[in-house]
Amino acid sequence: MQISTGKVVSIDYTLKDDQENVIDSSIGGEPLTYLHGVGQLVPGLEKELEGKTGGASFKVTIAPAEGYGQRDDSRLATIPKDQIEGADALEVGAQLYASTEHGEQIVTVTRIEGDEVTIDGNHPLAGENLHFEVTVRDVREASEDEIAHGHVHGAGGHHH
Repeated sequence: MQISTGKVVSIDYTLKDDQENVIDSSIGGEPLTYLHGVGQLVPGLEKELEGKTGGASFKVTIAPAEGYGQRDDSRLATIPKDQIEGADALEVGAQLYASTEHGEQIVTVTRIEGDEVTIDGNHPLAGENLHFEVTVRDVREASEDEIAHGHVHGAGGHHH
């Protein structure tokens, strides 16, 4: 069966940066299982998977435009430390939930100086090339519930 919109796909993958450092991997654990065509993967990887079948293996480099986008300096902000709950325990690299004009999102603390904290709303991999090694484990039809809900349900159905 070929990968196309509405199929449930299970893949093993390893993601590396330009320096060949492993950023993420499913190797040694459960495969990543997702509903194809609904935006659950970065666009470039989803396009590369289109039409593949179980057992297919490939390597691909995804440019930022088809990955997590380019870095956007307008997504940096410096805010008073007293506006952050638990600010006393805050460290550079911490990720927080923030209410923004784009809704709730995760931001990363990039600098703490005196009473000010700089946060970055860019995805940590924005502006980076993404080097994937992928093996397609399985492709199956999605259930009506999975299509209606827009995601894969595990063994025993959904729990939401």
